[in-house]
Amino acid sequence: TSITSAKIQVNGVHLHYQQTGEGSHAVLLLPGMLGSGQTDFGPQLQSMNKQLFTVVAWDPRGYGKSIPPSRDFPPDFFERDAKDAVDLMQALKFKKFSLLGWSDGGITALIAAARYPNLIHKLVVWGTNASVTQEDVRIYNGIRDVSKWSEKVKKPLEELYGHKYFAETCEAWVDGISRFAENSDGNICQQLLPDIKCPTFIIHGEKDPLVPQAHAEYIHKHIKGSRLLLMPEGKHNLHLRFAKDFNREVENFLR
Repeated sequence: TSITSAKIQVNGVHLHYQQTGEGSHAVLLLPGMLGSGQTDFGPQLQSMNKQLFTVVAWDPRGYGKSIPPSRDFPPDFFERDAKDAVDLMQALKFKKFSLLGWSDGGITALIAAARYPNLIHKLVVWGTNASVTQEDVRIYNGIRDVSKWSEKVKKPLEELYGHKYFAETCEAWVDGISRFAENSDGNICQQLLPDIKCPTFIIHGEKDPLVPQAHAEYIHKHIKGSRLLLMPEGKHNLHLRFAKDFNREVENFLR
């Protein structure tokens, strides 16, 4: 089945998305910082079961091809993304759907599942966190300067955005997410976790250099009945590096 690309107006912005498959179970893929469907979810768009699933990957506002507007990071940017994501799926006429959120997209997915329980069927998150510690702030500052990134990670993003937008947005993201560390317990959405009632699957790479494992364990502990899978060789992008294993685990959970 081919992958179609389109834009749809949601909450005053034109959001870009890709869609594939004709299954009755709709699934939304939520990308990470600076991410888009194109850069973050190639193996999922190509290889997830298209008879069982209709797969949608979106570009949050200011990311990927959902520019304009330029990306900004007000205090409620995750809440804004969660509303945009849910409203996008409703605009596409999906009554109920599952969420697959990576990294920042995982935070967005946690908020959406808590805020819109009647719309979310199942939830999968990986490489994600519900709070920001001082240790996290140190890690984020380590990736602030994109010129220090590996060529492999940097290249697709520079091609997508141009160097200036890529570099400036990354810096703005570090400032934006670091602000959560000032909240009590560094809270982003910890208080919402008990409100998540849908079946939830948390995956974490034991070698993730960006998100310490304690975050995955915290989310698992506070979402009742959730399942946690640790991948010993997984890093932050485990869904790309171990796409076959990842897709299999996720499809089995979603069935």
